[in-house]
Amino acid sequence: MATNPVFDRFEKDMQRGEYAGFGNRQQPQYGQYGQGDPYAGPQNSQQAYGTPGQYGQMNPNAMQQPQAPGYGSPEFGAPMAPEATGRRMTLDDVVAKSLGLFGLLLISAGAGWMVTANNRPAGMAIWMGGMIAGIVLGFVISFKKTISVPLIVAYAVIEGAFLGAISQFFNTMFDGVVPQAVLATLCVFAGMFAGWKFGLIKVNDRTRRIFAFAALGYFLFAMVNLVLQFTGVLDQFGFFSMGTFGMILCLLAVALASYSLAIAFDTIQYAANAGVPEKTSWLLAHGLIVSIAWLYLELLRLLAISRD
Repeated sequence: MATNPVFDRFEKDMQRGEYAGFGNRQQPQYGQYGQGDPYAGPQNSQQAYGTPGQYGQMNPNAMQQPQAPGYGSPEFGAPMAPEATGRRMTLDDVVAKSLGLFGLLLISAGAGWMVTANNRPAGMAIWMGGMIAGIVLGFVISFKKTISVPLIVAYAVIEGAFLGAISQFFNTMFDGVVPQAVLATLCVFAGMFAGWKFGLIKVNDRTRRIFAFAALGYFLFAMVNLVLQFTGVLDQFGFFSMGTFGMILCLLAVALASYSLAIAFDTIQYAANAGVPEKTSWLLAHGLIVSIAWLYLELLRLLAISRD
């Protein structure tokens, strides 16, 4: 999946005040959130997006006000969320869910790798089927009205099988490229986290909007490139094989995937501070896994093209 709509959708939900029932505590400021509140609820609706706000403030008359269309309502495009009951989400919840999903992804990737190594046609079927199913399921999870844990778990398994199959194909053509891509992914992940944590990499409403448009444009481009590849119009890596132009495209894709990690860290931190429902940790963990998988694929292609 080339883009990550999970965090964009979560941001819009926070703007609508969909988690207001859980935000009734004064929140400490962490990292870049001291600079402003990009997820302000309805009480800040008259302010410009990104202006400073007080986290967790509630409207004392909220219980008497009619409810806006939200979770569980039949309107098209209604936001996704669990019912406003239960305990608040913590960072530990997201970490635990992320590790669990990542473990499933690795197990599935190992299975996909082994099947592909022993049966190339079956491996190609896993590659293509996993890619298509992953894209479709990813969008279903992102725009579903409620958070579905079974779908999130299924995505991790499907994405893992896809990554295992495609990695085996790449490793056959470019020996040793997979370990290099794994190491590069870990290094970029650590670097982006450190850069975000120490304020060297900024995430705010303006950069989020720029990223959203850039990622959407790249997703459409990637789909066109994929179609041209499989129809034989372009060979191997498509536009990415076109010399210097292709390398620039690869570097741009890696930059987008890397910045999606910073957005993931920023969103997870804010969600924990805002006291959203615990079940939301599944959605945020899923979004983080999507960003990591995207980054790995872009680095895998970049390293393969640099060899070629």
